[in-house]
Amino acid sequence: MSQTRNPARQRNYNRHPLETRHALPMTLLRARESVMARFRPMLNAHGISEQQWRVMRVLAEEGVLDATEISGRACIFASSLSRIIKTLEKQGTLIRERCPDDARRVQLRLSDQGYRIVSEITPESVAIYRALEDQFGSERVATLIDMLNELVEME
Repeated sequence: MSQTRNPARQRNYNRHPLETRHALPMTLLRARESVMARFRPMLNAHGISEQQWRVMRVLAEEGVLDATEISGRACIFASSLSRIIKTLEKQGTLIRERCPDDARRVQLRLSDQGYRIVSEITPESVAIYRALEDQFGSERVATLIDMLNELVEME
C-alpha cells in the first residue's frame, strides 16, 4: 500500500517559482473565488456588488466610521471606496456627515434603508455559511479562519 503524501508540505522552497497549485497567494485567491462563488448569486439577486456588501457589513457591525477605517476593515482601496460610497449614498443606503469634533473629517453610517437591506440579506448569508460548514466542516472552517487571521496579524 502506497502512502499518500501532501506535496504542499514537501515543497522545496529554495526552488523557485513554486507550482501555482502550491503557492500560498494563488491558493488563497482560488479559495476566495470558491467561497465567493457561493455568495455572488445572493448579492446579484439584491443588486449589490461584493465591495458594496463588504462596506455595508462593516458599517452594520461598527456603526459610524470614516473612509480610512472602512477601507482597512473592508479590504477596499481608497480610490475604489470613494466610488462605492457615492453609489451607496445615491441609493440612500449610506449617510455621509461631518464629524462633530473635526469638521475636516467625514463620517459614514448606514441609513435605515441600509440596515433593512443588511437585515434582509443576512439570513441568506447565514444559510450559505451553514451549507459551507456542512460541506467542509464547521470546526475546519473555524480553524481555517483562525489560522488565516494569525497570518494576517504576522509582522
